Amino acid sequence: MKFEFWVIGKTKEKYFNAAEQEYLKRLKRYTKLKYQIIPEIKKFGGDPEVLKLLEADLILGQCEPTDYMILLDEKGTQYTSVQFSEKMNKLQISTYKRVLFIIGGAFGFHETVYERAQEKVSLSEMTFSHQMIRTFFLEQMYRAFTILRGENYHNEKK
Repeated sequence: MKFEFWVIGKTKEKYFNAAEQEYLKRLKRYTKLKYQIIPEIKKFGGDPEVLKLLEADLILGQCEPTDYMILLDEKGTQYTSVQFSEKMNKLQISTYKRVLFIIGGAFGFHETVYERAQEKVSLSEMTFSHQMIRTFFLEQMYRAFTILRGENYHNEKK
């Protein structure tokens, strides 16, 4: 089973990019996480629904029927770090070939992506920039693996 993290567009701020790279480096110790940047669509006529549909085509065009898709979405399930580590453990031992964690574009996901996804996860009830969420998610993924291994990173006991 492989974990993949898909995002729309490149991280523009150097400090967020540096943080992402740091957590990607740390995660190599625990899993082979594929970090995939889906190109941002520049020409869509300004209509958010058109943009979401074009992004959906890019996302769904790369999915396999056997993929387990988890959207990072403000309306998703919220987990504590320990609960998320338990979720990651279940996914790790599952029979899925790939588990995809996906952050959509500025306007969220098209309905076809919501219909295809098995799950939605929210990192907070607050709204953050997509660049921040990338870093926060990678940190939580790293934290989950350290919790599972009983390492001294997360202070709360399971």
